[in-house]
Amino acid sequence: MDATTFVDLATQVEIPDNGTISRTIYQDAQIKVVLFGFAAGQELSEHTASMAAILHFVQGEAHVTLGTQDVAAQANTWIHMPPHLPHSISARTPVIMLLLLLKSTALHDEG
Repeated sequence: MDATTFVDLATQVEIPDNGTISRTIYQDAQIKVVLFGFAAGQELSEHTASMAAILHFVQGEAHVTLGTQDVAAQANTWIHMPPHLPHSISARTPVIMLLLLLKSTALHDEG
């Protein structure tokens, strides 16, 4: 089986002038990896996920709400979220963020 590599994640998505873009860069039975590009001022409204997730901010600054906790995210901020945690993201500057959805955790929790 071949390895999957990305030497520079920031080159894998172009941040739109106005809006948000997402691109799945890897997926298998255990994980889905999505790269997001947010224009400054864009928001991802509060929602939950049925599986654990990791947010890794590659570049930019964002306000992240995790339940009742507020985080001022910047390049290299890393966040682990348990399943069903309400969360939202607001880009203060253009942002590139890597989302890792941990499918195996969701399957384990349901079993």
